[in-house]
Amino acid sequence: MKYWLLKSEPDVWSIEQQIKAGIKGAAWDGVRNYQAANNLRKMKNGDLCFFYHSNIGKEIVGIVKVIKSAFIDKTDKKKRFVAVQVRFVSKFKRAISLEKIKKNTKISHLPLIKQSRLSVMPIDYKSWKIICNMGKV
Repeated sequence: MKYWLLKSEPDVWSIEQQIKAGIKGAAWDGVRNYQAANNLRKMKNGDLCFFYHSNIGKEIVGIVKVIKSAFIDKTDKKKRFVAVQVRFVSKFKRAISLEKIKKNTKISHLPLIKQSRLSVMPIDYKSWKIICNMGKV
């Protein structure tokens, strides 16, 4: 299993909307950055992802699980980009702000800090555990 971080603007797709999507989950689509799209292609069923509210909030708010690996993104007319299907797993008792992540030297190497515009990124297991503890999960 691998670990990831998915960014979404909460006024476009929020953790609450993800929860309402229920057991069938929702397509994580609309990704048009090649590096982020390549990360989507690497995702497998069962991989876990942090759900990050970008722009508004700038915080990790929960966890989703990949339930269908990469498939052609229906929002891409040219069929070059992919999407994955994700299902809600849990919401953090306490959202973890980008500010708190930056202050934690044990996770300051994360792409979330180094490549702030990347919308889909890998997270190493050690950092995953630290962030889960920060979020009381």
